[in-house]
Amino acid sequence: MKISDLARELQAQLSGPTAELEICAGNDIVTNDSRRVVAGGIFVAVRGGQFDGNSFVAQAVERGVAAVISTDPSPEGYPEYTGYWLRVADARIALAKAATLVHGDPSARLALVGVTGTNGKTTTTYLVESLSGAAGLRSAAMGTISYRIGDEEMTAGFTTPEAPEIQNFLRRAVAAGVTQAVMEVSSIALDMHRADGLHFAVAAFTNLTQDHLDFHGTMDSYFAAKRKLFDGSIGHYPENVVINVDDPYGRELAKQWPADRGRLWSYGIDTAAAITIAGRADFGLNGLRFTAQTPEGEIAIDSPLVGRPHAYNILCAVGIGLALGIAPEMVAEGIRQCRGVPGRFERVNVEADDITVIVDYAHTPDALANVLRTILDARSVTRQMPSGQAGGQAGGQANLTTVFGCGGDRDRSKRPMMGEEAGRRSDRVIITSDNPRSEAPLLIMNDIRVGIDRTGRSYEMIVDRREAIFKAITHAMPGDVILLAGKGHETYQILPSGQIDFDDREVARAALAERRSYQGRC
Repeated sequence: MKISDLARELQAQLSGPTAELEICAGNDIVTNDSRRVVAGGIFVAVRGGQFDGNSFVAQAVERGVAAVISTDPSPEGYPEYTGYWLRVADARIALAKAATLVHGDPSARLALVGVTGTNGKTTTTYLVESLSGAAGLRSAAMGTISYRIGDEEMTAGFTTPEAPEIQNFLRRAVAAGVTQAVMEVSSIALDMHRADGLHFAVAAFTNLTQDHLDFHGTMDSYFAAKRKLFDGSIGHYPENVVINVDDPYGRELAKQWPADRGRLWSYGIDTAAAITIAGRADFGLNGLRFTAQTPEGEIAIDSPLVGRPHAYNILCAVGIGLALGIAPEMVAEGIRQCRGVPGRFERVNVEADDITVIVDYAHTPDALANVLRTILDARSVTRQMPSGQAGGQAGGQANLTTVFGCGGDRDRSKRPMMGEEAGRRSDRVIITSDNPRSEAPLLIMNDIRVGIDRTGRSYEMIVDRREAIFKAITHAMPGDVILLAGKGHETYQILPSGQIDFDDREVARAALAERRSYQGRC
């Protein structure tokens, strides 16, 4: 598009050369990162909490930027660079709108699904991607773990990246023949206008529990951010909404949804809803089996996913699939085929091991409580060892050990809450580091212990996460269950000294191998 057309759409004051500039879509053609500017591109000088993008205009110019968008007037001498300057009222809003326009508004050419909520977003997007595949649709997905277009997979930088990355991704998806895409939409992204301009065929709400209060301040503000996906704040209303009405915030959201806007697909287990579980359900550790009652008839669910929280994720995916017009039998097949998500209730032990080790991303009080309940509700997973085997008694009850920490430079108020959840539901707790970032690990761990002390549960504090995992696994009794919570799929650890390679699953496998080696010698 022409620079004058862009200025008009942004309601920007345009200054610069009189010759018209043609802008073509491409990687980083619009960006707010001066390090990623491409020759002939547009740099949007966003003023953030830590950095002011206007301080990096000179760097962007050196890299060949053709135009700058800013809330500031053009600096003295800027025209000598023969660049264009577009002065706008809000640079963040302009960033999203410019990216949408330059990339040709690709979400309008897709059936785009947005999933928001504190917990369950990633699993739900994996389920939706799977049922889309079962229906023969070429799909794309964007979320916490990775970004995927068909068979191409890219490492994720953020759960929901900046608007230019979203729009570029969707443009590439359209060019690759994708007809349906699903993405996680975080509350922070909604507050920071990253999702502005997106057309959602379906918007889904999983739940709301305490998280990100370091950013939002209060639960009301947190909910207000989530609500933007549904109330037209991003520029468009979704065509359909899928909402968990067992969640109190979900019930409120469903009440606020205008009946003439689009179809509401409510789901729940304990509350009357359009999509729910009919009859007896099997929530064992070997998977989930139940019948989903829907407006399109009953759907038999047989999934390898484990636990009640995943039953909610499945019901959400069912609602999304039906809202997209996918046949019920294809919805069922897609859910059956989805083997799970890396780092979400992922068992890392092998058949020869005499203990069960589970890695889970749970990093909020509610998520930790849910994964612990899942283990406790299916105590049969904690093996009953034969009589005479070391450490086991016939019919004996195995112990549950939880190893976890909390992230630094994040919501501090949830730390004692997570400690209390771990203490209430575990037989043994080891407090360790998560991603302490710039904070001293011991200070974070002391915040956690306040909550465990309320329960009277004994615990250990081991700063080194590798040492903590090895201690839990190598000192476990046969039949025990070890939960490694907080980091899930992550392959790094962010310490005050910098980032290092670290994967709970790899460390656990090494500890299990050492345990087997020791048992072999005995």
